Amino acid sequence: MSQAVKDAIISGKTALGIEFGSTRIKAVLIGADNAPIASGDHGWENRLENGIWTYSLEDIWTGLQDAYSNMAKDAKEKYGVDIETIGAIGFSAMMHGYMPFNKEGELLVPFRTWRNSITEQASTELTRLFNFHIPQRWSIAHLYQAILNNEPHVKDIDFITTLEGYIHWQLTGEKVIGVGEASGMFPVDMNTKDYNKDMVSQFDKLIADRGFSWNLYDILPKSLVAGDKAGVLTDKGVKLLDPTGTLKPGIPLCPPEGDAGTGMVCTNSISKRTGNVSAGTSIFGMVVLEHDLAKAYEEIDVVTTPTGLPVAMAHCNNCTSDLNAWVNIFKEFAESFGMEVDMNKLFGTLYNKSLEGDKDCGGLLAYNYFSGEHITGFEEGRPLFVRSAESTFNLANFMRANLYSAFGVLKVGFDILLKEEGVKVDRITGHGGLFKTKGVGQSFLAAALNSPVTVMSTAGEGGAWGIAILASYMLNKEEGETLDDFLNNKIFAGEEGETMEPDAADVKGFDKFIERYKAGLPIERAAVDSLKM
Repeated sequence: MSQAVKDAIISGKTALGIEFGSTRIKAVLIGADNAPIASGDHGWENRLENGIWTYSLEDIWTGLQDAYSNMAKDAKEKYGVDIETIGAIGFSAMMHGYMPFNKEGELLVPFRTWRNSITEQASTELTRLFNFHIPQRWSIAHLYQAILNNEPHVKDIDFITTLEGYIHWQLTGEKVIGVGEASGMFPVDMNTKDYNKDMVSQFDKLIADRGFSWNLYDILPKSLVAGDKAGVLTDKGVKLLDPTGTLKPGIPLCPPEGDAGTGMVCTNSISKRTGNVSAGTSIFGMVVLEHDLAKAYEEIDVVTTPTGLPVAMAHCNNCTSDLNAWVNIFKEFAESFGMEVDMNKLFGTLYNKSLEGDKDCGGLLAYNYFSGEHITGFEEGRPLFVRSAESTFNLANFMRANLYSAFGVLKVGFDILLKEEGVKVDRITGHGGLFKTKGVGQSFLAAALNSPVTVMSTAGEGGAWGIAILASYMLNKEEGETLDDFLNNKIFAGEEGETMEPDAADVKGFDKFIERYKAGLPIERAAVDSLKM
């Protein structure tokens, strides 16, 4: 096996995916069978500067080089060879945000990440103009807010892009973006797989009196779909990626994609009526639509798959942070008695205990809001646990209420899709830390969405593997082979995962909990207004 992998590395029958997450940059090299053969990562953190959440350009490049270097070292240690060539490379990153450049290629203002909530006026006005929900984190909201703020840099803009679009541009010279990420910059037409021309025209008319020398379409990156060729690694690009000079130029790159798109790929959720839920520090769920939604919803974002199909997304800021805090309290309790605590066993024990609880959590109520939640209308959050004297307060119900709460905001968003819009879903794939304890988070998500939920072992490979798969697809696809076929036949063939059907009693219990949850939102509002941080 190792000799075959060694030969693949030497001959370049590999693909490399690098994804920039919020706290980690990860590089994954895959072999001819599309399975990971080497990996490396680099930790990094955003910083708050002058009220803006950002990463510096130096952070970006040192992080990229370190993650790549660590992956190359891993390959060297395992197989005894240096990486001189790669079959194809792909880059991914956190979606959205704002990076404007002038004609000289200089960044005009520090990178504004998706995390910034400074574009409310722009978001509201553009949503009304387009009759299409424009979230605050989208690139067009950042651009229009800069215009509304009369920021002097706007007149000098020659190009705007997102993080992975910037990296791809610097390494190849190509100003392009994958359609999934494009759809998080500006609304995309599912028929053309390009920016919505009517909305582009509406925007240009909206700002016509400002007298800018540019129009919107010309400063956006070109939208490409999965499988398109997106340029090659240049001599300049090699020096930025691998300063040792070991890697050679000329390697083809696939379109850079956002983390939503890579999440769809690594869970095989790009076909109509499929979806996925990513549950970790934050939680978001996506469903690939059969047709456009009937109207715009402030709670629901609409993006696309890497192939350009429309996707409805419910994005929630909070998921496991409050759960983890409570588990740490139990750890501290146990340690006070001199017990040595295995955290995996503690999580497993407490999560499994929740299965013994009442289906509606015995009247208990929890809000896991470490930060605000736009779906339920909160700009800030206060974690809360609430009960009445009549509630059945025991450990099983306590844990069940906190686990239900982790899915609470997602449930509110998905109820709009499944109940109001009548969106049909055949399969939801769950991935992330909340599903690590077998059968617990999975069964509760199935109850929340009243849908079968599948958990696959490969989902844990993450978005870096997902973008590596997109690079492999561009390189290895056969004539007429769709991304759906490539994933089903060459990536996930035989990988059925474990599927749990929703239990009718659990569904009824979760619905009862969520009614209590929605009725109790004024309690959370009072906490935000009264408990100032």
